[in-house]
Amino acid sequence: MISSPTSSSAAAAAAMPTPSRLLFPVLVLLAASAGAATAATVSDDVLALVVLKSGLFDPAGRLAPWSEDADRACAWPGVSCDSRTDRVAALDLPAASLAGRLPRAALLRLDALVSLALPGNRLSGTLPDALPPRLRSLDLSGNAISGGIPASLASCESLVSLNLSRNRLTGPVPDGIWSLPSLRSVDLSGNLLSGSVPGGFPRSSSLREVDLSRNLLQGEIPADIGEAGLLKSLDLGHNSFTGGLPESLRGLSGLSFLGAGGNDLSEELQPWIGEMAALERLDLSANRFTGTIPDAISGCKNLVEVDLSRNALTGELPWWVFGVPLQRVSVSGNALSGWVKVPRDAAATLEALDLSANAFTGVIPPEISTLARLQYLNLSSNSMSGQLPASIGLMLMLEVLDVSANKLDGVVPLEIGGAVALRQLLMGRNSLTGWIPVQIGTCKSLIALDLSHNKLAGSIPISMGNLTSLQTVDLSDNLLNGSLPMELSKLDSLRFFNVSHNSLSGSLPNSRFFDSIPYSFLSDNAGLCSSQKNSSCNGVMPKPIVFNPNSSSDPWMDVAPSSPSNRHQRKMILSISTLIAIVGGAVIVIGVVTITVLNLRAHATASRSALPTSLSDDYHSQSAESPENEAKSGKLVMFGRGSSDFSADGHALLNKDCELGRGGFGTVYKAVLRDGQPVAIKKLTVSSMVKSEHDFKQHVKLLGKVRHHNIVTLKGFYWTSSLQLLIYEFIPAGSLHQHLHECSYESSLSWVERFDIIVGVARALVHLHRYGIIHYNLKSSNVLLDTNGEPRVGDYGLVNLLPMLDRYVLSSKIQSVLGYMAPEFTCTTVKVTEKCDIYSFGVLVLEILSGRRPVEYLEDSVVVLSDLVSDALDDDRLEDCMDPRLSGEFSMVEATLIIKLGLVCASQVPSQRPDMAEVVSMLEMVRSPQGTPEDDLV
Repeated sequence: MISSPTSSSAAAAAAMPTPSRLLFPVLVLLAASAGAATAATVSDDVLALVVLKSGLFDPAGRLAPWSEDADRACAWPGVSCDSRTDRVAALDLPAASLAGRLPRAALLRLDALVSLALPGNRLSGTLPDALPPRLRSLDLSGNAISGGIPASLASCESLVSLNLSRNRLTGPVPDGIWSLPSLRSVDLSGNLLSGSVPGGFPRSSSLREVDLSRNLLQGEIPADIGEAGLLKSLDLGHNSFTGGLPESLRGLSGLSFLGAGGNDLSEELQPWIGEMAALERLDLSANRFTGTIPDAISGCKNLVEVDLSRNALTGELPWWVFGVPLQRVSVSGNALSGWVKVPRDAAATLEALDLSANAFTGVIPPEISTLARLQYLNLSSNSMSGQLPASIGLMLMLEVLDVSANKLDGVVPLEIGGAVALRQLLMGRNSLTGWIPVQIGTCKSLIALDLSHNKLAGSIPISMGNLTSLQTVDLSDNLLNGSLPMELSKLDSLRFFNVSHNSLSGSLPNSRFFDSIPYSFLSDNAGLCSSQKNSSCNGVMPKPIVFNPNSSSDPWMDVAPSSPSNRHQRKMILSISTLIAIVGGAVIVIGVVTITVLNLRAHATASRSALPTSLSDDYHSQSAESPENEAKSGKLVMFGRGSSDFSADGHALLNKDCELGRGGFGTVYKAVLRDGQPVAIKKLTVSSMVKSEHDFKQHVKLLGKVRHHNIVTLKGFYWTSSLQLLIYEFIPAGSLHQHLHECSYESSLSWVERFDIIVGVARALVHLHRYGIIHYNLKSSNVLLDTNGEPRVGDYGLVNLLPMLDRYVLSSKIQSVLGYMAPEFTCTTVKVTEKCDIYSFGVLVLEILSGRRPVEYLEDSVVVLSDLVSDALDDDRLEDCMDPRLSGEFSMVEATLIIKLGLVCASQVPSQRPDMAEVVSMLEMVRSPQGTPEDDLV
């Protein structure tokens, strides 16, 4: 026992009322502290831990053995003692479901404590402003601690390791922290820290690891950071750092990892990077670095992984990519050009190579097969031509081959069957001819096959029935004929099979998948039909068009055919459809004649137009004014170091064949600027409502200053009074809408990918709101995914290009899908604020987790997703709302927390919606193993 006074006090405590009993341990501790003449003892440690326990919520009962009646604490769960003194030296309780605040007094009384590790719990409140004097290791990562980092932390001279990652910490990094003499490791990642990072890195620093990634830090990287000469790992990624890499980094000869991706860094990459001889991993992705990739980087002989993707780098692919023993290289999303040259003596260590979304030309070199360990090869979205080399069949370890969106021609080589490890073969959007080779049936591991948008003819080979792992097949937009092989019915894993826009006919294979296949996967064929019972094989008829009176933007929706009891209604629908078709045809004829006349009249004056020749036709089709009335010639203005104007030789920037999509504000095209840089060009179609030139340019330049790794960068603009273009960076992997609603089971987004997308979109909105920019039009089709799966929010702030906040325009033009629109949009007396974006974000969260559209129009009802999920929450059946493609991938506890957060964001009352910074904090907390207390989200 401790002592008789303490025991009697414990007995007295039992008789106290509840509030007094809760305060009793604190009073005991204060009384013990008052005896200043005596040093701390083992019994003091027991009392301190009891006080610590009293301030915590322990649902799992991990602290149940902690009792004030014990003589010593060394046998308690999570407690370790010094063998010489029996004093508590370490407290280690990871992922113990502990919640509450850490009492300052209890921690200070543990004056022999050397290590405090409580990661992955639910601790809240602020950090204690004082710590035990001997503390060497502090790990409070993965909790919900908020507030700033106390300045007093910089006086803990015994501290060796500090990990406060994945909390809700705000404010600056405390000044003087780098000067702590024993400090070796600092991890402050995954918080909401802001401001600039203080310098003051001494030459005598013991620092080995510094991680400040995934915060809101700004300004330049401290110029003296390289003075910490013992650094081995430095991660500054996913912040808002500007400027360039400080030259002091060149002195870090022992640095093995340098991460600065996802910032706003610019300038050119410096050759001195090659002086960091120990460098193994280099991540400078998603910045604005310019110029060529230095050959001097080859001096990093230990380099294993390089990610320079999503910058503005130019020039050719450096030779050292195939010379240094690298394993993973990504330079996607730049403006690199020239031929890809693989030397015959290339180092055969590469496992992943991503060259996508550049301007590479020439043929795919046959020598690519010398990269014997290559598992991932992505050459998509370039301008490569010629035929896929037969040597691909020699690449026995290749799992992913993506050559889509190039200019490849010729046939699919028969040797493709030799690549037996292939899991994804993506060759869509090329000019391939010939037949689909029978040998493809030997690729037994194949999960995804995309040969769409080519010129392939012949029949679908029977051997495809051997690909039992196949989940996704896209053969649409080809010249295929014949019938579908009945052997395809053996493909039990099939989730997506698109053969639309071919010349196929005959019966469908008899299987559960083909019995319920969507019509859109079969449309525009000669007569595909189902062989199931009671179904006619006279050809598949399209579903009737039904007018939806509740839709304000897209009233014509495909729905299931009406039942036999509704034949009269169906006749009316078909009659209306026929009438519309006739009227539409007449309008088209009149339009063609009108355009022809206008073009003939415009031809004589086209040479005097202020626009480049590639834009002249488009200009005349938009305006009835004569070119002579154009006051000023158009000029392409690029932010940064891009091209200054259009080429004068009629560079086809608005090629209709390169149309990417249409939205409320205009049509988007893919184009390549004169410097070889791929871009996406939005041609605005609201010219009559656009502001004056001065206001237009002023606002667009504001949007051009927005730089964030989760936001599509606006790179420039073009202005005349009749034509306005916005030039964005090109994001090659499609929209979130496509990945949610147009992809198969196999290619659908995983739980981790969806979670990261939600966090990325939230961070993007935080950044926009910091600039005072309200998105107004957040929806899944305006969230693009890059080649790494990172979300990039686009179409932001465009409503401010209009002369006034027109509610009709917002509802019918911009917010084309009503499910995302905050209810206050319909009230003219309520000011539209950032809370509108938060509402849209909440709906988007529900869409991402459920895989369902925000509003679904059925034949006789309308289903609103937020109402559907809210009802499911009330009935305790949220599992029914989750996307079935996520089966077994996720924790329902985490999913419930995120769904609740989505519903809170989509509250009907704006004041009840949290700020986006709070949303990010909550999401980061859910990342921790134990997640977030549900009470925070109810």
